[in-house]
Amino acid sequence: MRVLLVKLSSLGDVVHNLPVVSDLLQARPDAKIEWAIESPYTEIAALHPGVTKVWPVPLRRLKKNWRSSAAWSDFLASRSRLAEQQYDHVLDTQGLLKSAWVARWPEGVRNGYDKASAREPMAARLYDRAFPVARDLHAVTRNRQLAAKAFGYSINTGANYGLEAPTDMLAWLPASPYVVFLHATSRANKMWPDVAWIALGACFHARGIRVVLPWGSAAERAASERLAAAIPDALIAPAMSLTHAATMLARATAVVGVDTGLAHLAVALQRPTVGVYITTQPGLTGLHGNELAVNLGGGTVDAPHIPDVDLVWQTLQPWLPNN
Repeated sequence: MRVLLVKLSSLGDVVHNLPVVSDLLQARPDAKIEWAIESPYTEIAALHPGVTKVWPVPLRRLKKNWRSSAAWSDFLASRSRLAEQQYDHVLDTQGLLKSAWVARWPEGVRNGYDKASAREPMAARLYDRAFPVARDLHAVTRNRQLAAKAFGYSINTGANYGLEAPTDMLAWLPASPYVVFLHATSRANKMWPDVAWIALGACFHARGIRVVLPWGSAAERAASERLAAAIPDALIAPAMSLTHAATMLARATAVVGVDTGLAHLAVALQRPTVGVYITTQPGLTGLHGNELAVNLGGGTVDAPHIPDVDLVWQTLQPWLPNN
């Protein structure tokens, strides 16, 4: 049975879709699973050994560079390659018009959320089969339930992200225990204050655990430099691919992150992870999947909730060496 999964973006959503691969292979070991995904996230889908092929879909690049002939050429070539494929089933777990459109490129029975369940109800019109899934469930559970209904199996286990940690040797990673601070996120109102990161960093330094500060843009690098100047022995990570980011996370003693996709990746890699939520609620899209994931906070834009440093530190204690 040849299956195409469609989950285009973003990083957290992509991670939330990984258990679908594990579930489907457990129920149908004969399944050959491929994945259509936005180009920047192909590395994450490829980390699951059950994904046999990844199809890059450069929609974001086209949107940002719609006047570029190169961007159009890349997009049209990607669409043409996928349109040549034939599947037994195509499963769109994103529920957006753009993902439902991509799901129609190849041949195959198209499956997705029904009108009441999809994030964009019009998307349901583009499927051959549409299924109801409650909208008040966590995103991981929604994805898994949709797949279970589409392929006729029951969910009897916890979420298995199925990732194989990369084996890359990164010379810059500390040999001693380290914790990763995922301080950057898409919106300023989701960020934990610098003073909180600095205070938490001092706690780790006193325990002999280094702080690693990754970044993904010039502004985020400046923030990492600012924090590193105030946290003794902190290490600013170099620019890296998502595969190398996964290596960094997989070897960490623990991870602390705001509402950002890399925190979900840390959970998928089975690392102890504390999510710090300031203006978003973690109930539907927070860290999910195992006893090593803890969500703290959960406010709104109008009523932010800033988790206390002591609470974060105490939450981390069971996972730290020499405890």
